[in-house]
Amino acid sequence: MARLIVRSLGPDTVYEDVFRAMRTFTDARSESTADELWLTEHAPVFTQGQAGRAEYLLAPGNIPVVQSDRGGQVTYHGPGQIVGYLMFDLRRLGLTVRTLVRNIEASVVALLADYGIDAAPRTDAPGVYVGRDKIAALGLRVRRGYSYHGLSLNVDMDLTPYARIVPCGLTGTGVTTMAVLTGGGACVAEVTPRLVDKLVAQYGFDEVVDVQAPSMAGI
Repeated sequence: MARLIVRSLGPDTVYEDVFRAMRTFTDARSESTADELWLTEHAPVFTQGQAGRAEYLLAPGNIPVVQSDRGGQVTYHGPGQIVGYLMFDLRRLGLTVRTLVRNIEASVVALLADYGIDAAPRTDAPGVYVGRDKIAALGLRVRRGYSYHGLSLNVDMDLTPYARIVPCGLTGTGVTTMAVLTGGGACVAEVTPRLVDKLVAQYGFDEVVDVQAPSMAGI
C-alpha cells in the first residue's frame, strides 16, 4: 500500500527552518521511509532557485531573500498562500521528474475547477496559469530518487511583494489569487484539505495519516 504522511506545520513558518528540515529528512530517509507532504504558510520571504538571476530581484527591501536549492527563479511566499512540500520516493511511485511535475499541475487545475476557475499549465514554464496570470508556482529538487520542495498556491494573499521581483523570471506574466478570481470565496483553511485530496488521488496513495506539527520541533 502507498502510504502518505501529511504534516501541517501551521502559519508563519521561517523558510530556512523548513528548508533545513526537508534536507535532513531527505538525507536520512531510506526505501522503507513513508512519503510525506508538508503544508504551511511561510512568513514573508523571497526565495531564489539554484540558477536564480540577480536581475530578477528588483527591490526586495525589508523582505529577506533566501538562496534555495530548488529549480526555477525567484518567487515570493507569504501569508494567504499554501506551500506544499512533496517528499516522495519517485521510484516507489513509478514517477519521473516530468510526471511528478505534471501530476502537481493536474492536481491544482482540478482543484481550481471545483471553484469555477479555468486554469491550465504551460508547456514553456512550470506552474498553473489563469490566462496570462500565474496562480501556482512549482520548484523541485530530486536527490537519490527522492523529491523535496514542491508548490505554492495563491489563495488569499497580498500580491504587492511580487512587484519587487520578476516572478519566476517571467516577464509579461502577472500573478493572481483564488480570492480575486472567486470574489473572495477562498481561504487557506478551506482550500488546504481539498488540495491534499487532489494530490492523494493524483498520486494514488492508499493510506493517508494526518500529523499536526505546529512547530519545527515536530519534524
